[in-house]
Order: sequence, then structure tokens, then C-alpha cells
Amino acid sequence: MSRTPRTTKRLAQRIDVDYFHRQHPLRQWRFRISLGLLVLAAVWLAWYLPARNRRVYSSGRNSPAHAVFAANCSACHIQQAGVFHEVAADSACLSCHDGPIHHLNQAFNPTCSSCHVEHRGHGRLAAVSDVACTRCHAGLVTRGALANYNRSIDGFVSDHPEFAPVRPGHSDPGTIKLNHFVHMKQNLRGPNGPVQLDCFDCHRTPADNRPLRFGSAARPPGSPAPAKDMLPSDDDRAYMAPPAYAKHCLSCHPLTFDKRFSESVPHDKPRIVHDFVVKRFQEYIAAHPSELRVVSPAVSNLPEKPLPVSVRVLTPTQWVNERVAESELLLWNKTCKECHTLSFSAGSDLPVVAPSNITKRWFAHSVFDHDKHRLVTCTSCHTGAMTSQETSDVLLPGIQLCQQCHHPGTEAVESACFECHSYHDWSQRKEVKGRFNLPELPGGLVPPQTTPGFSGMK
Repeated sequence: MSRTPRTTKRLAQRIDVDYFHRQHPLRQWRFRISLGLLVLAAVWLAWYLPARNRRVYSSGRNSPAHAVFAANCSACHIQQAGVFHEVAADSACLSCHDGPIHHLNQAFNPTCSSCHVEHRGHGRLAAVSDVACTRCHAGLVTRGALANYNRSIDGFVSDHPEFAPVRPGHSDPGTIKLNHFVHMKQNLRGPNGPVQLDCFDCHRTPADNRPLRFGSAARPPGSPAPAKDMLPSDDDRAYMAPPAYAKHCLSCHPLTFDKRFSESVPHDKPRIVHDFVVKRFQEYIAAHPSELRVVSPAVSNLPEKPLPVSVRVLTPTQWVNERVAESELLLWNKTCKECHTLSFSAGSDLPVVAPSNITKRWFAHSVFDHDKHRLVTCTSCHTGAMTSQETSDVLLPGIQLCQQCHHPGTEAVESACFECHSYHDWSQRKEVKGRFNLPELPGGLVPPQTTPGFSGMK
């Protein structure tokens, strides 16, 4: 049986060219669902218009600091010509916060929102990305004067320079003579027998109110008493307070000046010490006038021919002057000189004490928090404290020691720039007045007189 030839024209006749004119059930439902979702979205958005709530237009949850503005977009996104700007204007941020610039010579002034990215939920706004810093510091360019900074830094573990205080040629500017090695020895002579000193016996934050083993934490005379409900500030927990003689040294190093007295001279200026010694001897000789008769021991080079005993009768002023001279000779040339550098000027019997120059904050351009590092021992970071014998030794850790914990990775501590550095120069901070009233803030407090169950003050 012969077959009809299968030509292209004959095969084309088998295709239904009008198929798109007939409605397919799947396409019909897909179109209806898509249209319904669009209508539902429009109705959902229109529902918020009477309440003037623009929360639905937000790209994400606000940070905790700005949660009160979640439904008030105009607080940050200034409206112009009926349209909200996508990026919050700097003027909106500066109306509540002061953001002093980093440096007068900076060539680029970033916008607030380019560093502090909002609508990320519970993230900290201060936790800026490293890109915000390295876009300038990876190739630092300044205006006018040359910057005295490293011009190329991409990250803490890549090319960050060594900390300035521990670079070669740097030394401790303090003048107090202290030998850490000697003070950390075992069986030191203490006020009540042998002792073993610990770092916390001398180095503490101002917020640390634990009892002192060898001193007193009492307030100096005349200083105001702290409020009972006052909490320590962040700096009170972050930085170590300079050691003080009355708190940390007095018990083991008393400033005695004469065997007649058990008390020490005040740890103060030489003039105050001198007046104290004079007053004590004046009071003493007034109560013991018999000591005005001074017996001088005889001295002879020939034992077989002893000299007669010499007796002098002094006036109270002469006696006081001699005793003061003896005591100050001991104080200036032995006791005080153990720790301080003294110099004598012509025509003056009192020395000039060199300023102690104890460094309170070593990293002037960064921050450090001792309170957050309490899980490690002091000598883990300050490795040279047990062996240092020179006052000029800088006992800070170097950058390599910090990088052992602070480096990229899921099992490491944060190593971003913001952990140690702040862009804003807060020494130039200006106070900003608030511009919102409570009724203007969504979710603000209800006035007490309208609060259910509130009876008010009687």
C-alpha cells in the first residue's frame, strides 16, 4: 500500500496555530493568583495610610537605639517634594547626634549612613565595616599638611603597624623608680611579715573596690563622697588607675623621719613636708623641755685619754632647727630618693621633685578595655613584668601577641577596626539639644494622669 508523502506543508497542517486563543486552566489560575496578590498587596499598603504608618516600607528592623522611630520614617529620611530619600540625610543624624570629624586635614568626609548602616536589626551602629575605614586608610591622602600616620593599612592582621609605645626607641617617660623584678620576688618584707605581691596589689581600675592588702581605699581629706547609686563609667572599668603611694606603698615603705615619732610625713610637696616636720618637733620640745640639754658624745683618737663630755643647752628654736636638719637629711638623701628624682637649686634648702609622668593611657588614638580581658592573667599580656628591672621599660604587649586572639575566623575574637578605633574626634564634641517631644514618638509614654490605675501623687 502506498503512503502519502510527508511534506513540510502537510506536517504543518497538524499544528494548531490558534491554541493561544483557547484558555488553559493552568494559565487562567496563574493569572488570577498573580492579579490577586497584587490587589492584596495594594490593599495591605493602603491599610496603613490612615494611620500614617510607614513601617511597611522599611528595608529591615531598626537598631535598638532607633527602635522608637520604626514607624516614623520622616525622623531620619527627610521628605522633599513628596518623596522620601532612600539614604538618611546627614542633617537628620546631626540634629540628634554630634559627629565631629576625624581630622582637620582629611580629604574625604563620609556621610553618616555610609558607615553606620541602619535597618540591620539588633546590630550595633558603631560596628562599622572595615571597608568604611580602608577606603581612606588603604591609600591615605590628606589636605595641606602631611599626615603623621601610616598611609596604607588594609587590616589588623595584614599590614597594621606595630603599636607606637613598643616600637624601638620608645621608653616609659615615668620618673618613679620602680623595679618590677624586685617587687615580684617571694618572701618580701611586708608590714606584718613575708609577703608575695600580686599585680592587683598595685594595678587596679577605678571601679575595682575590693579591699587593699597593703593600703587604704579611703577618700582623701576634703574630697566629695560619691553618690550611693552612682555606677562606674566605662572608662572606670577599662583603664588602670595610676598607683598611689597612700594606697599601694605606705604599708611597706613608711616615710618615717625620727625615732621619736611613729607617724610618717605626708606624701606631698617638699614645703608641706618641711612644715609638718617643724610643727611636730615644736610640739615635741614644748612637751619635753628637758631635751634642750643636749649631751654631745666625746670623740677621741686616744682611748687611754677620753675627752670630757660636752653639754650644750639650746633654745627651743635651735633644738628644732637641728632636729629638722637631721630629719630632712634622711628624707631627701635616702627615703624620698628611693623613688623620686630630686634636684636642689642654689639658695634653697628644699629640693625640687621631678614630675612623676605616670602614663594613664598609652594608646592615644585607640581604645582598650581591661575589663573585657579579665579571663586572662596579667602576665599573659604583660610578659616582661616579672623580669623588668628598669623604670624605662615599656611593659605593654606588642601587636603579634594581640593577633593571637584577634584575627579572622569563626573561632577568633573580633578584629575589625572599630574594636579599637573611632572615626569621630570626641574631644571636639558639641552638645546637641533634643528636638522630640514624647507624644511625637510612636509608642511614647502615656502621661501619668491618663494611665489606667494611676492615682497620681498625693
